[in-house]
Amino acid sequence: MIMTKNISILGSTGSIGTQTLDVVDKLSLKVSALSAAGNITLLEQQVRKYKPALAVVYDEQKARELKAAIADTDTRVLSGMDGLIEAAQLPEADLVLNSVVGMVGLQPTIAAAKAKKDIALANKETLVAGGDLVTDAVKENGVKLLPVDSEHSAVFQCLQGMSDKKVLKKIILTASGGPFFGKKTDELRDVTVEQALNHPNWSMGAKITIDSASMMNKGLEIIEAGRLFGVSGDDIDVVVHRESIIHSLVEFTDNSVLAQLGVPDMRIPIQYAITYPMRYESPVKELNLAQIGNLSFFEPDYETFECLRACKKAFAMGGAATAIANGANEEANALFRQGKIKFLDIGRLVMGAVDSIQNFTPTCVKDILDVDKQARGYVRDRVN
Repeated sequence: MIMTKNISILGSTGSIGTQTLDVVDKLSLKVSALSAAGNITLLEQQVRKYKPALAVVYDEQKARELKAAIADTDTRVLSGMDGLIEAAQLPEADLVLNSVVGMVGLQPTIAAAKAKKDIALANKETLVAGGDLVTDAVKENGVKLLPVDSEHSAVFQCLQGMSDKKVLKKIILTASGGPFFGKKTDELRDVTVEQALNHPNWSMGAKITIDSASMMNKGLEIIEAGRLFGVSGDDIDVVVHRESIIHSLVEFTDNSVLAQLGVPDMRIPIQYAITYPMRYESPVKELNLAQIGNLSFFEPDYETFECLRACKKAFAMGGAATAIANGANEEANALFRQGKIKFLDIGRLVMGAVDSIQNFTPTCVKDILDVDKQARGYVRDRVN
C-alpha cells in the first residue's frame, strides 16, 4: 500500500515537476495543488488533467490569465509567495514535493513542515540557504524530509538499515563533470551560454544546467548533503563519474563502500521519495551494466571550478555564508544567461561575495532573505 495518496507539486511545469506527474500517473495518486513560475499553457493542461483544488502561478499577471482560462473548472488560482505557501499547507495533501528553482522554495518548505506535511525536496537552495531554520522546523514538527536529488537519494538509499550513525565514515557524491569536464581556465574564458547548456547526461532547467557546468551544483549538493545527513564538509568527497550510472556512494568505518546505481532518470529518486519506505515498479528502464561496459572516475578540478571551492569554504564558515554563496550564484547565473558576464565571472563573483559580506548566524527567515538580497546586490554592483 502506498503511503502517499495525495500530493502537492510546487514547480509542476519544470523538469522535475513533469517527471513527478509521470510517477503520479504510474501510482494513480491524487494531486491537490500544482504551481508554475509562469508557464500557464502547460499548467492549464495539467489542471484540466489532474483537477487539483489549487493552482498557483508565481507571476501575478499570468495568474490572472490562468484564472480566466480555467474559469470553467473548480480549481482555485492564487499567485506569488502567499500562493506557494498555501499550496504547501493544503489540508488534503499527504506530501509536498518542492521542485521550484532557487530561494523561492525556502518559505514554502518551512510552511509545509509547520503544517505537518512530509516534504520531498528537489529544491536544494532551501537547505543551502535556510540551514538550521529548515532542519529545525522538520525536527520540531516530526515530519520527514525526503531527498529527491539523485545524489542525495542515492546516499539516503545506501544508509537504509544502518544501525548506528557512528559507522558512517564518508559520503562520496558523484558529479557528471558537465559539458566542460577536463577544460582549464584558458579554455573556458569565452564559452557561450549555448555551450554551457549542453549537458552530456541530464535534461534539466537552464539555471540548474548552468550550475552543473560551473560545478556550483555540486558545491550546493555538498552543503545539502551535510545538512541532510549531519556530516561536516570534511566528510564529503566528490568524484567525477562521466556516465552518471553510480549516483553516489557511502563509506563506512570498515572501509566498505555502498553505491546506488541506475540509469540517469530522475523518476527513480522521485518515486522513492513518494513511496518511501516501499518500492514499486517504476516507469524507468532497467540498468544493463554489460551494455554500458565501463564506468570511469576522476578527481574534481577545484582550481578551475571556483564555485565548487567557494561552496566548500562557505560550508566550513557556517552561519549565513552558504546563503551568501547561493544568492550570489543565483544572480551571477542569471547574468551569464543574459549575456552580461562571462562564464568564469560566476565563480569569481560567488567567491568574492563569500569573502566580502560579513558572516553571522541567522535566527529567522527574514535574516536569510536579507543576506540573500545583499549577496545579489554585491554581484550587481561588481558587474555595473
